Parts: sequence; structure tokens; C-alpha cells
Amino acid sequence: MIRILTDSASDILPAEAEQLSVTVIPLNVTLEDGTVLRDGVDMTPSAYYEILAGCRKLPTTSQPSPELFENFFLEAAAAGDEVIGIFLSHALSGTYQCAKLAADMANVDNVLFVDSGHVCLSEALLVRLAVQLRDSGKTAGQIAAILEHAKEHLHLVAAIDDLKYLRKGGRLPAAVAVAGGMLGIKPLITIQDGKVAMAGKARGLPGAYVALFKKVEEMGGINPAFPALAGYTVSPREVTPIQTYLRDNLQQEDLLVRQIGCVIGTHAGPGAFGIAFFDKTLTLDL
Repeated sequence: MIRILTDSASDILPAEAEQLSVTVIPLNVTLEDGTVLRDGVDMTPSAYYEILAGCRKLPTTSQPSPELFENFFLEAAAAGDEVIGIFLSHALSGTYQCAKLAADMANVDNVLFVDSGHVCLSEALLVRLAVQLRDSGKTAGQIAAILEHAKEHLHLVAAIDDLKYLRKGGRLPAAVAVAGGMLGIKPLITIQDGKVAMAGKARGLPGAYVALFKKVEEMGGINPAFPALAGYTVSPREVTPIQTYLRDNLQQEDLLVRQIGCVIGTHAGPGAFGIAFFDKTLTLDL
């Protein structure tokens, strides 16, 4: 059997993980009072954002302990199963390296690692593709190779209400955050070379949606052969214009929508929304 493993930065919550037959290892969030929360386990995202809005000091996020990965790898090896581990970009977190260290500690050779080069919504799309490939009968080696190819056609673009969260969390240089944080300006971000990068900016919320749609087209457009995934931090209303855009322009009625979780939401901040997709140049033999 092939087991698919990922981290909670993919924002795949327990109910969806069970549906997909995926194991999610939680990252951690430490509040200003020292309380440690397991991402996606100990608190709902909605409850967390209420706390985040009132924090004087930005909560910190941290990778899982190697022991969590080690125990999973040992259990899989004992069962004779193979593992495909899909993790957030190594440039944003030590989680990928932590998982590889755990495999060395467990002294197992049944694990294939995929650095998604992404995070959040786009990481989740890669996990969902792995599930589709597994369920279609692909081998672990075939799945890993296809994922490495597919991630070169994977994109994330998001609108951020306030860049201070990314700046305080060290995920965006202060000079870039200041340049994008002018009064009334809604910055767009993307993932480039595994890191958070500015993708543009717009004035006001309506302008942010227009700029987001333009950026999607600049990135190669949404491939209708693969699902796209929209996400929001606080309110699902934030993705309604995205759903309308896809329905009216691409005739896509089944856009996946998910709430962005605590770890990624700490850095994106309340009011963030975005979309992940594979571009039109991706072709796969599924």
C-alpha cells in the first residue's frame, strides 16, 4: 500500500484527510502567552483568527518534532507500506528537512520525498493530485516523478490585506512589505522559487480581484483538466468573486474552497484570500 503524508501547512483538515486517506502531521503555533496549538487539531481557524486579531505580539510557528515523522515511518515500514511525503517549501520551513532526518533516524528506505516548493492552497493541490494518482494505480516512483513535473506548472496568487504579518513573521523582507503597504493598497503575493514574493498591487478590494484575475492569466491560466482551489482566512465571502469569475469565464462550477489554517494564516493575516491552480501547459497521463 502507498501512504501519502503531508504537513498541516497544506491546510488539509482532519475530516478531509480522512476522506482522502492522507496523513497530516501538524505544525505548531505558539501564542504570546506561551500556549502551543497543534495546527488544524487544537483550534478551528475561525477561533484562531479572533485571537490573532487581538494579539499584541505575532504568534510564532514551528515545525513538528522529528519523532512524529519517525513513528509514522516505522509504522509504515512494519506494515510493508511505501510512503510519499509531500511538504511545504524547504525555503519557508524546516519541515521537509525534519522529515528527512526522521527517515534517517528510523533507518527506513520506503519513503519518497517531494518538496512541493509551495505552501497552503498550492501544496494541497499537489497532495490531491498524489491521491488521484495513487487511486489510479500508479506506483510510488511514478507518483513522485509526476509530482516533480506537475509542481513546475503549479501556481498560487493571493491578495493580502496587511503585509505586516508576513513582515513580522520573516516571510517577506521589510523593504518589500513597506513598498506594498501604502494606504489603500492591496498587495498580491505569490510563491517564487519556493519563497513568498510580491506579485503586484491594486487599490482597494475591487481592484485586488481584478489584479488577481489578471495575474492568473499571466501565469498561464487555469487548466480546466485539474481542480483549482480557492482559500480565505476569515470569511468565505472573500472567494465569492473568484467563484463568479471561474463560472462566468471558464464555465467551472466546482471550484474547491477551503479556509486557510492557523500556521499559514498567522503569516497571511486576516482578510487574505487567493487561488491555487495548475496552468494550461500541464499535460499528464493519468
